[in-house]
Order: sequence, then C-alpha cells, then structure tokens
Amino acid sequence: MRDELFILAFDHRGSFKSKMFGISGREASAEEQAALSDAKRLVYEGALKAVDDGLSPDIVGVLVDEEMGADVARDAKQRGIKLAMPVESSGQPLFDFEYGDEFGDHIERFDPEFSKVLVRWNPDDAPEDNRVQGERLKRLGDWLHDKGRTYLFELLVPPTAQQLALVGSAADYDSEARPYLTLQAIRQILEAGVEPDIWKIEGLDRRRNCELLSDLIKSGGRDDVIAVVLGRGADDAKVDHWLRMGSGVPGYAGFAIGRSIWWAGVEGYKDGTMSRAEAVESISSNYRRFIDVYQGR
Repeated sequence: MRDELFILAFDHRGSFKSKMFGISGREASAEEQAALSDAKRLVYEGALKAVDDGLSPDIVGVLVDEEMGADVARDAKQRGIKLAMPVESSGQPLFDFEYGDEFGDHIERFDPEFSKVLVRWNPDDAPEDNRVQGERLKRLGDWLHDKGRTYLFELLVPPTAQQLALVGSAADYDSEARPYLTLQAIRQILEAGVEPDIWKIEGLDRRRNCELLSDLIKSGGRDDVIAVVLGRGADDAKVDHWLRMGSGVPGYAGFAIGRSIWWAGVEGYKDGTMSRAEAVESISSNYRRFIDVYQGR
C-alpha cells in the first residue's frame, strides 16, 4: 500500500478561464494569460506555505496544467514535491489527448510522478462512446506502464437524463444511484484493459460503498492500486463527510481536492478583497484543514 497522498488540484483550464476570469469563446490576451498563470502560482504558494508551516512534504502533491502552470510544474519537480499533470483535453465530453500523438513528449518533458486523466463514464452512455474512450485510455495506460510511470485516473459518473428522472434529484442520484453506477463503470473500464494505479473518485456517502469500491479496484491481484477522494467543488460539510467515509478504508490513501480549497483565495485576491498573503494563507489553511479531517484530527 502507498503512503498517504494529499493532492492540491489546480489543473482546471476551460472552467478556470470562464468561471474565474470571464474568458470564454476567445483566446486570452497576453495580460490575461499572465494573470491566469499568476493565479496558478498563488495556489501553489498555498501548498508551499503548508510545507513551510510543518506539513510533511512526503504527503504533499500538486496537480497543475502545462498551459498556465508550466513554471509551477518545473518548480515542484525541483523542490521534490510530488507532481501530477493532466493528459486530457479540457472540457471534452469524451476523453481525448490534449496534445494528440505528442502526449508522450509532453509527459517526458515535465516528468510528473502521476499522469492524470479526467474521464466521464456512465455505464448507460452510448456503448460506442465508451468503446472509443476505452481504447484511448488503454493506449495511454500501456504507454505509461511501459515507461514505468504512474496512471492517475479521475472518474466522474454524471447522470443520464433518464437516471436523474428516476431518482428525482441530483442529491438522491449522488447518494443512491451513483455509488453502484461507479462500481459498474470501474468494472467496464477494467474490462477495456485500462489499469489505473490511482483512482481519483467522487466522494461516497456511505463507508460500505467505499469498501466495495476498494475491493473492486484491488481485485485480481491489483494489490498496490489505491483511491483518493476528489472534492468536485462541493461545500466543506459535504467534502468533510466524503473524506471521513473514505478515511481508514483499506485502499483509500487521501484526496485530490481543488476548488473547495483555493476558490475563495484566488477570487479574493483577484477582486482585491484579500492581500496576496491573506489569499495564500486561506489556501494553505483550507488544504491543511482537509488533511486534518481525513486524518481524523
């Protein structure tokens, strides 16, 4: 089993531009690009402050994109902080490579510990869509494992219209339907020959569901495979509950949380309601607080 791993995720690209900076349907100007990159640096400074304040660097990870965070990625590697970087094209309903056939060149250039994909996969999606995704994801996984690299797989299981209609609300879907659809999706992904090393999983409301998921991802001799909990931008109470459900379950090893940690700090700094130091402290404090929750402090 791997040691604990707490990833501060800020690899958001399309949504980061549009929702935080109002840039949509056009290229960012040079000034806007500089502001975007600085915002990524701000989040990273929050992780660094947590380490400076005593958090063990052995459990710290950062997930950042090449487009706006290349300098952050290089700095993290230089400092020995665990680096994860995305491979997927941002905002696409079906997984595809951000850099096409050159994906391997980009991975080797930055040399991240973890190469991450974000995948939307519902067992009731069109079979052809999942077949295409499966082939692409297997190609990536085979390449990574041939190179001795680690495959970080973020799985989202959004409801179909029919599923949502059957349960009545998004909250009921999350609590009642999604856990079992997630298990089905994982089974389909494994059957497609895709073999993640780390599953980045939407939070589950019941500990038993976390146990079932852990049993599945570790089945068939996959003893070293682990899961981490993602935050999905939820409020603190919901994320806290998800973390507590996963904490202590064999196979669960931590989290990979993004907006729930850094959104307020980045927004406050951008809007001028926080100084840079205050924004960094907000991000660092939120990050450390979620670690405390997971560790049962």
